[in-house]
Amino acid sequence: MRVAYITAGAAGMYCGSCIRDNALVKELQRRGLDISLIPTYTPLRTDDENVSMGRVFFGGINVYLQEKMSLFRHTPWLLDKVLDTPALLNWVSRFSASTSAEDLGGLTVSMLEGDQGPLHKELSKLTRWLAREFKPDLVQLTNSMLAGMGPAIKKEVGVPVLCALQGEEIFLDALIEPYKSRAHRLLCSRAAEIDGFIATCSFYKSFMVDYLQVAPQKIDVVPLGLNLDGLVPGTKKPGAGKPFLLGFFARQCPEKGLHLLIDAFLRLAADHPDLELRIAGYLGGRDTAYVNELKEKVERAGHGARCQWAGELTREQKIDFLQRLDLFSVPAPYKEPKGLSILEAMSCGVPVVQPRHGAYTEMVEQTGGGSLVVPDDARALAEQIAHYLDRRDMCAEQGEKGAAAVPELYSVARMGEKTLEVYQRFVTTATTS
Repeated sequence: MRVAYITAGAAGMYCGSCIRDNALVKELQRRGLDISLIPTYTPLRTDDENVSMGRVFFGGINVYLQEKMSLFRHTPWLLDKVLDTPALLNWVSRFSASTSAEDLGGLTVSMLEGDQGPLHKELSKLTRWLAREFKPDLVQLTNSMLAGMGPAIKKEVGVPVLCALQGEEIFLDALIEPYKSRAHRLLCSRAAEIDGFIATCSFYKSFMVDYLQVAPQKIDVVPLGLNLDGLVPGTKKPGAGKPFLLGFFARQCPEKGLHLLIDAFLRLAADHPDLELRIAGYLGGRDTAYVNELKEKVERAGHGARCQWAGELTREQKIDFLQRLDLFSVPAPYKEPKGLSILEAMSCGVPVVQPRHGAYTEMVEQTGGGSLVVPDDARALAEQIAHYLDRRDMCAEQGEKGAAAVPELYSVARMGEKTLEVYQRFVTTATTS
């Protein structure tokens, strides 16, 4: 079986979906599957060995120019190839960090229009390469924002097309009208032409059945999987006289609920002088003002010295960061379908406090590695954190449970095994029909 896994670069930042896709493809390659990870928009950036191809399809520069100006929809492919150079795409992506979802409505619609839209030339390049050179038995798309590719791939390559579901409705819902409604209508239409979907959790399957208007049997659930190398509990033990370290590791933005954690911290800081906050993760240009306001808020409260901020971390730095913590929380107000950092924290023996919604509910209830609180409620979050401050033994107990359960339930090996089962079912059906 030969598989083309088409993923999407995230403009040079570490991205949970990119990390998941890379880990999955690497695991499937280890199992002997002939599979290639094919980037679109920009090259991938991961915190592990990058197994993606050096070539980028739907390069961000060409996509932007062709969506904006009809002239570039007819330029020679040789010129397009120059603009798709990975080094150039990486350089340009540094200036796109402040681009918001609201600015991308037209481009989103164009991608979903597929060969009927302004990006037909880019799609022709991809389908021609797949059909004439790569010749896959199955094509996997990283998320439904790429579903516009499906009909052309099925027509030109003649193989099953699957699509992962990784939180794309959050992006769509942030678009302005009329793009938001038009994109959703197109997405539902394209979803009907995709052979099957793979969701990261049971919650997201149920949600996307309604959102995409597809039958439940069309969506398989394959739980998120981690590359567990190095993700083991550290040697730090909580105790009297030691700071109690509360941590946050995610994109520093409102969507991840950093402001809720800051508010919870400030509610507790005066009565718990040993409580300290550690924050790390990618900070984009559009969220700089938001983070600066939070920093000023902590300073005004007189607790700036107890709150440390960091930016992006390498894999080694991330593991060290997590292993030093006593408690972890990313209180995202939206219903997260993945939650990679939650699993990483638990695998390092750190209990988590998460909102009772989305994938978080399944993760915490299945592992016993933390607790759940009312979503979007800083007071409830503070009360639960205080419970851990008063019961340090609970941190150790839940930390041990999480560290034991994550390798069993959320390993990349298990994700690879379940994904391969789905692939084999679709390829077998296609060859016998």
